[in-house]
Amino acid sequence: MSFAPVLRAEWIKIRSLRSLLGALAAVFVSTTAFSALAAADADDSDPLYSVFFGIAFGQVAAIAFGTAAVASEFRGGALRLTLSAVPDRDRWFAAKATAIALPALAVGLLTGLVTLLVGRAALGASAPGWAEGLRGALGCGLHLTLMALFAAGVAAVLRSAVATLSVLVPFLLVVSFVIGDLSGSVADFLPDRAGQVALHSSWDGALGPFGGLAVTALWTAAALLAGAWSLRLRDA
Repeated sequence: MSFAPVLRAEWIKIRSLRSLLGALAAVFVSTTAFSALAAADADDSDPLYSVFFGIAFGQVAAIAFGTAAVASEFRGGALRLTLSAVPDRDRWFAAKATAIALPALAVGLLTGLVTLLVGRAALGASAPGWAEGLRGALGCGLHLTLMALFAAGVAAVLRSAVATLSVLVPFLLVVSFVIGDLSGSVADFLPDRAGQVALHSSWDGALGPFGGLAVTALWTAAALLAGAWSLRLRDA
């Protein structure tokens, strides 16, 4: 079977599961809502991050989306049925990752644009300029997509939504809320911290906006490769 029909089948799975559609909706709602609240009570120290503050919550929903999309295959023998139709495991996993990435990117970019518009209205004269704001909106969409794919790769290794979320969600909460705004350390190279550099007006660490996204992309690629390797070696 060629790639296109496999991708179509995986897209049908995603759009037919309410939990996955709910996770995508949560990406949009949580990011825009918490960003609006932060922008309404922001100072002038980093107006761009004030606009996109809610991504710390939206990325948790993105991780839930990527996790659920893959982990659902390991319940009730679903993966065995899938592989009977698509014996090439690499092709199937590539189609699954693409089916996750496309809606995540669409929702992420929409979220970034709406968040920018709401944040600029809330900040008024202190709002970031359009060039900087659009860079942030693009970074928001890419970061949310990468985090969904990162979770998908981890879920393919762990084969459990509970195990994946039990690892990733506490990790994100610790990095985002305990380490906080510290920069210039190894924490800058962790996947969620690196990707969010694009959402800051200025940054004291070693990474620039798109360098940070590149680091997150490397984490994501490593997770997806580990997931593909696990699928090759283990029984369905």
